[in-house]
Order: sequence, then C-alpha cells, then structure tokens
Amino acid sequence: MKYRYPIIGIIGVTLVVTIFFLSQQMVLHDTKNDKIITNVTSDTDYDKSIEQSTSKIQTTNGLKHIVPLDKIKSGGPPKDGIPSIDDPKFVKSFDAEFVSDDDLVIGININGEQKAYPLFIMVWHEIVNDEVGGIPVAVTYCPLCFTNQVFDRTVDGKITEFGTSGKLYNSNLVMYDRNTDSQWSQALGIAITGEMTESHLKRIPFDVARWSDWKSLYPDTLVLTTDTGFFRAYGSDPYGDYYTDSRIIFPVENNDDRLFPKEKILGFDNGVYKAYKLSDVEQNKVINDDVGDKKIVLVSLYPEMVRAFTRIVDGKILEFEYFNGQIIDIQTKSKWNFDGVSIEGQLKGKKLQREVYNPGFWFEWIAFHPETLLYLEKN
Repeated sequence: MKYRYPIIGIIGVTLVVTIFFLSQQMVLHDTKNDKIITNVTSDTDYDKSIEQSTSKIQTTNGLKHIVPLDKIKSGGPPKDGIPSIDDPKFVKSFDAEFVSDDDLVIGININGEQKAYPLFIMVWHEIVNDEVGGIPVAVTYCPLCFTNQVFDRTVDGKITEFGTSGKLYNSNLVMYDRNTDSQWSQALGIAITGEMTESHLKRIPFDVARWSDWKSLYPDTLVLTTDTGFFRAYGSDPYGDYYTDSRIIFPVENNDDRLFPKEKILGFDNGVYKAYKLSDVEQNKVINDDVGDKKIVLVSLYPEMVRAFTRIVDGKILEFEYFNGQIIDIQTKSKWNFDGVSIEGQLKGKKLQREVYNPGFWFEWIAFHPETLLYLEKN
C-alpha cells in the first residue's frame, strides 16, 4: 500500500485536478514582454550528441533568450507551485512496501550506487535534486509529455539546484536553476532564457523500469520515499486517463499523425533525429540500426526498459541478436549481458559504450523535431 493522507490528499488532488482542467480552457501568455555502463564517473562523456540551437540569442527588455517569449506558456501553478524535492529520503528495497511491483521508477546506477525514483512520487514534484555515486543530479519528469531525464547539476562549474518555473514550452517542463534563475527546457536540456541562455546540461544514462525489475537487477538499491516534507496524495495520479487519450492540452509548434500522439517513443539525436516506438523495441528485444553515422543497438529485456549502446568494439562494427534468451553478437558469437558487457566468448570482458536518449510521448518529440525519421518507415 502506498502512503495516503485521506483528507489532505483529497484536497490536494482536487486542487491539482482543478488547475489541470482549467488549463484546458485558458492558456496564459508569459507576463514578460515579448548495467552496459555500470559505473559512470565524473569525466564520462554523458551526451556526445548535444542539441544544437536553431535560434540565435535575442534580447528583449534586457532578457536573453533563444525561444520567442510568447511561446513559453503558463502551466497554471506558479513558480515552485509544484515543489521540487531538495532533501530526498530513501529506504532500502526490502523496506519499500509502499512501492508496488508494477509501479514505474526512474532508475540510476552511478559508481556502484543505485537509486530509484517512483513516478507516483515524481508526478507531484517533477524534479528531485540529489547526489548519486558522488555526482550531483537532477532527476526530472514531465507528466504532460512522459519525458524522463537525468542531468548533471553542475552548471558553468558550479553545482546548482533546479526548480519548476511554472512555465511550459511545447507542453514540456521548463525548469529554472537557483544560481542564475535561468530557464531550461527539460526536453532539450538547454537554457532558453536568462544568463545561461544556450548553455547545455549533461545528460546521464538512466532507466525507466518496473519496480520489480529494477530491484531484481539491483537488490541493494535505495528508493525515494514519500517522506518529502509535503502532503500529497501519493498513489493517486491527478492526470487520470490523460496518458492514454488523445488530448494535447497546451500549444505545441508541430504536429505529426504518423503515430498516435501519446505513443511512447525513444528519441535520438546525432546530426539527424530518429524515433523508435517503445513497443517495437520490446517486441524485437534487440534492434541494430544507424542514427546518422552512429551505429547503435537497442536492447529491451524487461517491459518499459530499454538500453542503447554504440555497437562498435575495437573499431569493429558488431551486429547483435537475441537467441535462446541470450544477447549474442553475430561476428564472434560472444555473449553479452544487459549491462553491455561480454560475459562469454572471444570478446569476454569488453564493454559497450552506453548512449543516452529521450523517452517520451510522440507529440512532444515531434513538437521539437518535426524533421525526425521514424524507425522502419519507408522513405
């Protein structure tokens, strides 16, 4: 059973749902003037395919920005109205009776330390400022887009905290950093207004997984608790059936009917943009493909959970298959585990480079990347 607060919880859900449905009728303009890698170290190149800004820096009334200010919308709650968790509390997996096996979590494994962040808690806070394996991280979740992302909180050489700005860009979470008050697009990992405009955050590999699968892989994992310092109806989702219906509540710049708007996809950027349906990867278990000039392999051994790797070892391109419950490379017949490590055969001990990607709803990915390619699509 998840922790519940009967009276305050009901009030909380009512308030959030009220804001949520009012936002369908009124969108406010901005009031300003127009284990593959099991150990991640501080010098790891988390994100080699850094998003390139398509807009030049502009200044309006002294405010730097790369996004037209009228495209940044109010989401309803004010700044910090959805409070980030800045002093997270954790318990061991065997003490986490408040998490159900089917609950989805964001899982992180850095330098031998594993932590899990249940989405039924994240939906009420959207950002957790934490440290994992000695790395300061911001664990982020935008329920409107189902976008999960983990960032290094080191910005311009200084550790910062992130909070919710109360704003949205393309229906996606806009964060702000508490050092400079610059605003950041969660989907892009880029500062879109303020002093840090056009700066990029480093993305860190993570998993979206069912709790049962994550704790099976990492029995010593810690898990975020509902001891957040806030009263919320944890276990109740204020968004209801939003995740499965066709509603897109806030404005987006581009639409594309190649997929259902809320199809879960994995988005990649390497000079070109490419999306993969989560269901395709789950069904195939292993997909070998190219994103631009990068050779990648996608692996899914558990529902909802996909890992991506560069499929090059010692300068040689490998192709992988899933056969008799094993991941095998065709070239050497070596066997590989879900951490991207060869455990048997000619390449035993070799490790694949893990790649970051952007999980979320199709409508969100295409809003930012209208020119995206779609896996298995002709032409």
